[in-house]
Order: sequence, then C-alpha cells, then structure tokens
Amino acid sequence: MFEFGRELKRLFGAEGLNTPRDGLTGGDSSLLELLDLELLKTEAKAADVAAGRIGAADRAQRRLEAAIVWREVARRSGDALALRKAAATAEAAADLFDRNRRPDGWARARCEQAFCAMLGAELFGDDGLNAAADLAFREARAAARGGLALPLADVGIAALEGRSRMGTGDAQAARVVAARFTVPIQGLMVLTKRCRAARLLAVEARLVRADLLLGWGARLKDRDLLRQALDDAEAAVDGLDSAYEPLTWARAAAMRGQAMALLGDAAGQIDSVAEAVNGLADVLNELNREHSPMDWARLQTSLAESLQALGEAGASERAYEQAVTCYDRAAMVLKEIPALALRAVAASNRALCLARCAELSGDLNVLDAAETAFRIELTSMSPGRDPTAWALLQVNLARLYEARLDITGRDRGERAAAAHALNAALDVFAEQGLRSLSIIASDALGRLSHTSPRAAY
Repeated sequence: MFEFGRELKRLFGAEGLNTPRDGLTGGDSSLLELLDLELLKTEAKAADVAAGRIGAADRAQRRLEAAIVWREVARRSGDALALRKAAATAEAAADLFDRNRRPDGWARARCEQAFCAMLGAELFGDDGLNAAADLAFREARAAARGGLALPLADVGIAALEGRSRMGTGDAQAARVVAARFTVPIQGLMVLTKRCRAARLLAVEARLVRADLLLGWGARLKDRDLLRQALDDAEAAVDGLDSAYEPLTWARAAAMRGQAMALLGDAAGQIDSVAEAVNGLADVLNELNREHSPMDWARLQTSLAESLQALGEAGASERAYEQAVTCYDRAAMVLKEIPALALRAVAASNRALCLARCAELSGDLNVLDAAETAFRIELTSMSPGRDPTAWALLQVNLARLYEARLDITGRDRGERAAAAHALNAALDVFAEQGLRSLSIIASDALGRLSHTSPRAAY
C-alpha cells in the first residue's frame, strides 16, 4: 500500500499529492490514462481554471493542455459537448500562441483542432470534419519548425489520406499510405527523451496505421495487409505497461485481437479466430467500464464481431448467440448517444446475428421470439421521446422480416412490412441528421429490391 502511494507521488510529481496544484497531472497528458472518467472530467475543469487564471504563466500552453484533456473526455464518453469544448479551447490556444511569434506552439494547437475534427468524424460519421482536419494539419505542417507538431501533422495527413482512399480498393495505395507513417513515428520516438507524451503519441500513430490496414485488408481480403496490421498492433502492445497505460494497452490489445480474427477469417482458420476471441475476452476482463465507457463498448463490439466471424466460419449458432450478448452489453453505453456511428453498426450486426441464428437452426421460432420482443419494445416506446431508438428497432425488425424471406423463400407480406419499417426509420434518421444510420437503412431497402422470393400460395 505504501509502495503504491510512493509510486503515485513519483507519477504525479516529486512534490507529492499534498501540494496544491491545478489538477492531478500538472499538464502531463501521459498521466491521463490513470484517471477514470469522473476524475478526468474534474481534471478538465481544473485545466480550464488554470488556463483562465489572470496570473497564469504561458496561458497559451495552459489552453492547449485543457484542450487535450477535454478531447480525451470526449473520446471516452462520446460526448459532443465535450468535443466542442475541446475544439474551442484548442482554437483559443492557437490564437494565444500567435503563428508569427510562436509557430511551433501555434502548429501544435492547430493539430489539436484537427484531432478534434477527426474524432468527431469517427464518432458521428461526418465526413466534412475530415476535410476540416486535413486543412488544419496542412497549415500546421507548413508552420511547424520542429517539436511534436511536425510528426503529428504528418501522421494526421497520412491518416486522412488513408481514410479517403480506402474506397478505391487499391492494395498498393494502402501500402503507400502505410509507408508514410514510418518517418513521423520515428520522429516521435526521438522526441521521447524531451517529452514523455511523445512515446504514447508514437503508439497511437502505430494504432492509426494498423486500423487503416485492417480496414483495407478486410475490404480486399488481403492477408498481407492484415498481417502488417497485426505486426503493428503487436509492436504497440509490446511497448506498453497495462498498469500505467491501461487504455492505450487495451486499444492495442484489442487491435491485435481484431487483426487475428480477420486474418483467421480470411485464411479460413477457425483456431485463429477462436484465439482472437479468447484474447479479446481477456482484455475486457482488464478494462473497467467506468474508466472509459466508449473503450469498453468498442471492445464489446470488437468481441461481438469476432464471435460473428467464428459463427460464420464454424456455422456455430452458439457463437452468434454470444455475439448478441456482447452487442447488448455495448448498447448499455451506446444507447445514451443516438448519433454515434458505432451504435448504427452494432444495432445492425445484432439483428444480423439473430437472423443467422434462425437461418442456421431453421427454427422460425427464434425469429418469432425476437420479433415479439421488438414489437413489445416498440409498443412501450414513444417515438416522440426517443425517435432514434424507435427507428433502430424498426431497422432490426425489418432485418428479421428479411431473414424470414430468406429461410422460407415465400413472401407472406414480409417484404412490404420490412419496406414500411425501413422507410419509417429513414424518415426519422433524415430528420435527426444521422447519416450513418440512414446508409444502413438504405442498404437494407436495396437488398429487398434485389431479392424476389416466391409469393405465398
């Protein structure tokens, strides 16, 4: 116990925790992972106080530190208000730095604005934010003379290029984009002697590259790209301590599990997929939901997707049932934030798992039970109070109708019922401006129009 207390004093500064100061970390972003979400919010407010104090030394740097903390709050919670606060604080920091007097500080603040925009695009599916991020990174790249800003801008530019080119289906483009991460990652590693946060930023850059390679490899079923992603994730995990960097370690370990599952699925190796499932379950055992709700929900979703792959590879009804359970757990966090793109994916995949369970068993009772549960929930729910949740239920109900069409090969009104549910959901998603959910509903309508089961006698 006393050794742990001395370790905390070392981590949070030689003067210990009894000396009055603004927050626990003193502006060191590498220590934020040790704080749970509630402490992190308190830290963000303390950083605001420090930045707003009239006699504060270097107010521009204090604003930048506050922006970093608020962005971490948004990343862990999915809170749009916290993200807007982070972006506004980063903009204020850039104004205080002044591009002409302190170009490196200004460039770092612009990078922080760009990271806020990228996070918004990731969380809420708004591609316009990626364009804003690209502009900010390029301005930072032009102004920076050294320090963290230069490699961070290069990482951001490469990441955004990867996101925009992923739809081309060009494996060589994926390799070119991945290669552009090498120099900035090395640059960040060089800076670790001067800045403790640089090491974790280098790990984050590796994970961004791994995520891009995973996306490309999954689309193209390219084992080489998936193997590169796995190598990056393993390199990231090897350099981390789960006791002092729990969230980065969890994200890296989850990325490794996802890569193993996708690689095993592409190669048709059920053992590899099963190993990935066990690894992801172990990571979840180490991560506390209250510490980072969004990381916990992402991990539940990753485990569910791996279980889906296991179910598909082994035609296992049990694996699909376990995947549904994981999606239900993730929904405990995601249901609080209707606009999240991850919520759309999880809700759609959950319905798909239920449908596959019925298809594998040939038991329409599974669909009947799921349909009854959805209808009961729809009856008890007010569309006016929570229109997005109501519309998601409609999309899930439509997927069950679609599965019944596939199993029976006969249309007893399911096609019309599914189309009616999807159109109702599309109206809600359009009103709410939920683009990612609209795409899922539109894709489902497209599938209905391209299938033609036999009419009922």
